[in-house]
Order: sequence, then C-alpha cells, then structure tokens
Amino acid sequence: MKNKITLSLLFCFFLILSFNENLLANSNKILVFSKTVTFRHSSAISAGQIVIQQLGKENSFEVEITEDSQVFNSENLKQFDAVVFLCTTGDVLNDEQQEAFENYIQSGGGFVGIHSATDTEYDWPWYGELIGAYFKNHPRGQQDVLLNIIDANNISTSHLPQQWEKTDEIYNFKWIGQGLDVLITVDENSYEGGQNGEFHPISWFHAFDGGRSFYTALGHDEKSITDPLLVKHILGGIKYAMGRTK
Repeated sequence: MKNKITLSLLFCFFLILSFNENLLANSNKILVFSKTVTFRHSSAISAGQIVIQQLGKENSFEVEITEDSQVFNSENLKQFDAVVFLCTTGDVLNDEQQEAFENYIQSGGGFVGIHSATDTEYDWPWYGELIGAYFKNHPRGQQDVLLNIIDANNISTSHLPQQWEKTDEIYNFKWIGQGLDVLITVDENSYEGGQNGEFHPISWFHAFDGGRSFYTALGHDEKSITDPLLVKHILGGIKYAMGRTK
C-alpha cells in the first residue's frame, strides 16, 4: 500500500514538473532587440517599439525591449517565444552571445527580422542563413513601389491586397538564401534602382535549424512602420515566430 502511495506521489510530482516546463516553453513573451553599431533608423526603432508593445497588449503576449546584448545568454533567452531584431545594424553580439542565440533557435525558438536586420552580423554565416539575406544597398530615398503578394494565405499576408502600393526604402541584397518561403516581392519596374531582377523578395519566412524565422525588409521610418497594413504583416510574422497559427 505504501509503495502505491509513493508511486502516486511521484507521478503527481512529474506531472507538475511537466506542466511547469510547458509553461516555460510557451511563455507568451517576446524580446525586441534594437542595438545598432552602424546606421541607426531612429524613428523606425522608436515607433516600432511602441507598435510592437501595442500588438502585445492586443494579442496577449508580453514584450521586453532592450539594446543590451548581455541578455543573449542561454538562461535568459529560454523565457522568450521569439526574438525580434528591430532595425539592428552591424556586429551586435559577441561570440558567446552568438552561441547562446544559436542554441536558443536550435531549441525551437523563433526569430523576426525587420528592415536593417539584414544589415547586421555579416561575419556570422549562421545568422545569414537564419535571416535569409544580406543587405547590399538601396536606391536613393524612399519611392512609391508596387509589391506583389506571392502567398496570400499566410497569417502575415491574408489581409493584404494582391498588389500593394507602398512608399518605402527598398533594399537590394548581395546574397539571398535558398529554400525561403517568399511572401512578398517588389516589382522592379515600379521604381528606380532595383538590382535583384524579376524575382526580388521583400518578405519571407522559413524553418531553420530547429526554429522559425520571419523577415521583412519594409519599415524604414516611422511612417512606414506604423502603416496599418505593415503592422498587421509584422504581427503575423511575430505570431509565426512564436509558434502561433492564428
């Protein structure tokens, strides 16, 4: 009889442990990281932080904002469902922090890159594969462009018109990865200075190294990143990175 009671108590104990682990794995919390080493998109970062905080309030997830790269350690990162690189630039993480972030993604974490997140960590090949491309240059100024929605059924694009007219700074990429699930392309005939040809991706997602990655090159300044259509596009990307389906 005593053995049965002991076994029952042990079973309950492991159930509690399992429940707590599941809570940690689905924290409904994201990290927004906006450290810059080279160019800084000041208005986009300030406005983007406010936008994402509001999205968190409206969609039941907590938002932590920082520019301190020391938060990139294994113990701290495990509390987040996704990490957002909001207009980061340059070499923002040291070797130890890079390793912690790699381990986080490999453990099932999510990543969102916005605009100049592709102008970040050029000497870290793993990061390039994670985000899917590296920035080369952009035409002078912002232009009115025509964006084509390639996948209208995705959580981040289902609200968008099939052809989306938007004013933004459009990136040319020096390298674009293979196997990306492209969501949006830009029509290079609609503006001057495009260098990626007929199929010029602007937003995409993909599963990578055990985790999930979403990127959009849109969001150059406050006006762009507060555009309601782009806000909802970013929300869909965050939900995907968090592992949410709706």
